[in-house]
Amino acid sequence: MAMTINMARLSLKSSPEAADELLKELHAGMSAVTGDIRELVYGLRPPALDDLGLARAVRDLAGQSSPGTEIEVEVEGDLADLPAAVEVAVYRIVQEALTNIRRHAEASRARIVLQREEPMLRVLIADDGKGLPASHRAGVGLGSMRERAAELGGICVVTGEPGAGTRVEVMLPLLTAGMSLRP
Repeated sequence: MAMTINMARLSLKSSPEAADELLKELHAGMSAVTGDIRELVYGLRPPALDDLGLARAVRDLAGQSSPGTEIEVEVEGDLADLPAAVEVAVYRIVQEALTNIRRHAEASRARIVLQREEPMLRVLIADDGKGLPASHRAGVGLGSMRERAAELGGICVVTGEPGAGTRVEVMLPLLTAGMSLRP
């Protein structure tokens, strides 16, 4: 990119069209790099998990999420020793579900349940909003939730009838002692 900038500067006076073309190429390249960096940052472990632990980090997300929606968070079981990859997946899935509630649901209430039942972690995010439209097609957000669960050998099911709210149900297997997952 630095070389392209130098080439554009050198050709600016003698060939403004060439300089303009180089700058257009530079802009496109920078946009691609920015997208790559966003993708990398998105995949990193959120600092809130280390600072607060999963339960408090989810409560924090819920508190910041939808000002017009009352969100209740329930935790059943000990979440202290979950694999890092499970924590990140749960955090990101809850984050995406809350984003969907804020953007699309028009919900007055939502509920998040984190339930550890060996050898499984169950996650439920449910709202009383307008539900999924009859002609619903999964977008990037729903697809990413399903992919995160599948990467860990789990499942993510999203259901909702028009006018009856939406439910995101996730089941993630927990590994036995000695095994670990990468975040």
